[in-house]
Amino acid sequence: MKIFLWLSLGILLCAVIFAIQNSTAPPVAIKFLLWNFETSLIYTVLGTASIGMLLVLLLWIPREIRGSFGARKLKKEIDFLHGETKNQAEESKKSPEDGQGPGFSQQNPAFLGGPDKLR
Repeated sequence: MKIFLWLSLGILLCAVIFAIQNSTAPPVAIKFLLWNFETSLIYTVLGTASIGMLLVLLLWIPREIRGSFGARKLKKEIDFLHGETKNQAEESKKSPEDGQGPGFSQQNPAFLGGPDKLR
């Protein structure tokens, strides 16, 4: 994020330097649809740079807001899962020593085919 800010500041600085150095240029005629006007090159360059930055911000802000909501949701889910694992660890410590806790069985495990299939 800091790289993006420094890069945008550098581009803005270059645009300002370019506009100031070319301030003695003749007026620029701008034609857009029904609009037609003349202005200095400084105002044209700085205006288009400003419009570009505003467009980038308008496109970037909603994505950043959605990302922050998603991050908050994922953080809540992580906290919930940490609580679940802590609860399961406490339950497994409370279970009897003979291995009859949740999900464990000392009898012939059916999924292994009995004690004969272990060798």
